[in-house]
Amino acid sequence: MSTAVIDMNGIIKRYYEGQENELEILHGIDLHVEEGEFVSVVGESGSGKSTLMNIIGALDRPSEGTYFLGGEDVGELDDESLSVIRNEKIGFVFQSFYLMPRISAIRNVEVPLLYAGVNEKERRKRAMEQLEMVGMADRANHKPTELSGGQNQRVAIARAMVNNPSIILADEPTGALDSKTGHLVMDIFHRLHDEYKKTIVLITHSQELAKETQRILTLSDGQIVDERRSDEF
Repeated sequence: MSTAVIDMNGIIKRYYEGQENELEILHGIDLHVEEGEFVSVVGESGSGKSTLMNIIGALDRPSEGTYFLGGEDVGELDDESLSVIRNEKIGFVFQSFYLMPRISAIRNVEVPLLYAGVNEKERRKRAMEQLEMVGMADRANHKPTELSGGQNQRVAIARAMVNNPSIILADEPTGALDSKTGHLVMDIFHRLHDEYKKTIVLITHSQELAKETQRILTLSDGQIVDERRSDEF
């Protein structure tokens, strides 16, 4: 029986609380993602996608509501515990890659393992395995400045996978790529889902990309206003 790895109830997020300019961005989000699902959250700019993504990824805390991530109450965890969760349970893939420009692809992929205290030999082995998985083994010693956007994103996906996280959180992962390269990147996400059974949450403004996922949640003005399976379109 599958279990909810992301279980959010009544999530509210406010900024500048108690001040005259207090601003509520999320207005009571309920979000439940089962283990092994491929889900997309779609919304226009300003809909609250980034705020929601930051909370899903334990990069920020909600003002109200409960959030259980893999059965753990995120609201009860201290900053150190949240940092461990971010490094070991969630693989992040961002539009801007966030690779370190002065080090090679393989060393970029090793970074999460370095934080996890993995020894050098094991780091190198696991990083190379992930670069092979995304078809970048032959570029392992190239720096990000020597790679194309699509190649950098593949390195970023390898880095996200290197700790074998239970969840991949992808924020506009094809936003900086042309459509052909974007489709190649989406093919990797499908492989992670189909072959590696990863739970994937895709944050996007693109309905076209969203339709490639199993379930689509539409976010508007800080609320989920629609939810449907992609085969219902």
